[in-house]
Amino acid sequence: MSSFAAINKTMSDTIFSKIIRREIPADIVYEDEQAIAIKDINPQAPTHILVIPKKPIPRLSEATESDRDLLGHLLLTVQRVAEQAGLSNGYRVVINNGADGGQTVDHIHFHILGDRQMKWPPG
Repeated sequence: MSSFAAINKTMSDTIFSKIIRREIPADIVYEDEQAIAIKDINPQAPTHILVIPKKPIPRLSEATESDRDLLGHLLLTVQRVAEQAGLSNGYRVVINNGADGGQTVDHIHFHILGDRQMKWPPG
C-alpha cells in the first residue's frame, strides 16, 4: 500500500479512498504516486474522467499552502489524461466545491468532460 493510501485509510473513507485502496473496482485510466484517474460511473459527456489525488483533501476550499505542489501536479495530470483520451478539440475541467457547488464526495477531484460541444453558462 502506498503512503498516500495508508494516510487515506486513517483520514478518509470516501468512495474515492476505497477505489485508491482497491477495495472497490473502478475503470482506472491513469495512475501515479500522487493521483489516480478513473472513468466516471455517471458520465455527463461522452468522455468523463475524474482525476483524484491520493492525499485526501475534502474540498478545494480546504486546500492549504502545503498542497500547492500537489494541486499543480493534478492540473498537469488532467492535461496528460485529456491528451491520452484524445481530447484534441478541447475539454472542460470542473472542480465542484461544497454542497451548493454540486460536490457529492468529500474528496477533491477534477472532472474532465469532452467529446461534445460544451455550453455556457454551465449549470
